[in-house]
Amino acid sequence: MVEVRKICCIGAGYVGGPTCSVIAQMCPEVTVTVVDVNEDRIRAWNSDSLPIFEPGLQEVVDSCRGVNLFFSTDIDEAIKNADLVFISVNTPTKTFGIGKGRAADLKYIEACARRIADVSIGCKIVVEKSTVPVRAAESIRRIFNANTKSSFNFQVLSNPEFLAEGTAIADLKNPDRVLIGGDETPEGQHAIEALRSIYEHWVPKSKIITTNTWSSELSKLAANAFLAQRISSINSISALCEVTGADVEEVAHAIGTDQRIGSCFLKASVGFGGSCFQKDVLNLVYLCEVLNLPEVARYWQQVIEINDYQRKRFSSRIISCLFNTVTDKKIALLGFAFKKNTGDTRESSSIYISRYLLEEGACLHIYDPKVKAQQIMHDLIQPTPSERHDPATVSRLVTIVTDPYKACENAHAIVICTEWDMFTELDYEKIYKAMLKPAFIFDGRRILDSLHDQLQHIGFQVETIGKRVNQRIHFTAIEDKSEIDQQQPLKKIKL
Repeated sequence: MVEVRKICCIGAGYVGGPTCSVIAQMCPEVTVTVVDVNEDRIRAWNSDSLPIFEPGLQEVVDSCRGVNLFFSTDIDEAIKNADLVFISVNTPTKTFGIGKGRAADLKYIEACARRIADVSIGCKIVVEKSTVPVRAAESIRRIFNANTKSSFNFQVLSNPEFLAEGTAIADLKNPDRVLIGGDETPEGQHAIEALRSIYEHWVPKSKIITTNTWSSELSKLAANAFLAQRISSINSISALCEVTGADVEEVAHAIGTDQRIGSCFLKASVGFGGSCFQKDVLNLVYLCEVLNLPEVARYWQQVIEINDYQRKRFSSRIISCLFNTVTDKKIALLGFAFKKNTGDTRESSSIYISRYLLEEGACLHIYDPKVKAQQIMHDLIQPTPSERHDPATVSRLVTIVTDPYKACENAHAIVICTEWDMFTELDYEKIYKAMLKPAFIFDGRRILDSLHDQLQHIGFQVETIGKRVNQRIHFTAIEDKSEIDQQQPLKKIKL
């Protein structure tokens, strides 16, 4: 068995950086080098201001950076010295060509494979860490076979990540499972054992699952598809709840107590986001289509369509409540990250909701505690496979603010798109006084449920996902009874 003493990770993003930082902390005898072509990103990893926000990550990096954890732009040197190379680069959905809008773009994976083949000597274990289509490992092998020197021996493994942003460090230190796929040859099994020995430093053997490469790749896609499916399922029920008077939270709790179903991922909201769910479901759809399984493809496509429907439905509700027009109206959008405790905005529902409102001429004032202004503007201007967005219009209608109270000042409505805990602790009396009346709150994450009575008492019109909030009618009390006595009696009207 190959003894792994040096690890190289190509890609210093949301997967490679945290994963290899935890490996370095848990395996002090192993030298871990994370490399990337982005000099600014590597510079940030070597600073006190990391390029990504993740609870607990700074402490992990500080404990081993400069000892056995290094961040570098010298990719070739790190590959040459490594016993094991993680490929942890982006695999975005294609925006043009065959498979546009569904298939994964593997150009970065291919570039990594060619670079590894070009500079490597000796024996290397190459590990897919990025989410890839089924049989991507076979493509890497073909590149190696076509370009390999006689001095280079390799094994390709699949080791998909299952961490969730916002809880990544906890997920890495106490995973539900670690999945390793490889060849069923003796050489492939030795490679699996080498990678397993790394994880066994802190993960119980019972949680390390080994499969063939293709099962490992498909398991990652299937896991994310099943989770996305649960979110779309409860979101479809939320629409039904709003028109029947049911409360989707109560429905979710009732069905979640069934041990065959369970309570996880039954939180109704404005829809799922992040780098994996939509991309992986679309990848699964495309895989089914090319393998001539159209019924299966249509089934999983519906998961995406319900997610899109939920975003549009929420946006339409905002417009409807604001007297069927938001043109030139100021709307405070609180939260832009796709979920709390991360600065990641990839496929965030906030992007889609913002675009729908911008198309109607709304003036958006956006606040998020962890997402930078330039990232928000980039996301709103970035073209999608189906449309482009005018930078001038976005610049004119969008204002990024650093204070949630400033965002709400003189606003017609507040729209909560990310479940940041701080949004439950704001001074809503102060906010209400500074808003135009009637003042609306649209809670897209169901984080204000316990505050509904208080918010309505203040004077807010509250709208939320999966529930009809019974609006109170406010009467102005007259303190001095003598004022009533002095009023002229009402004239009788003959009918």
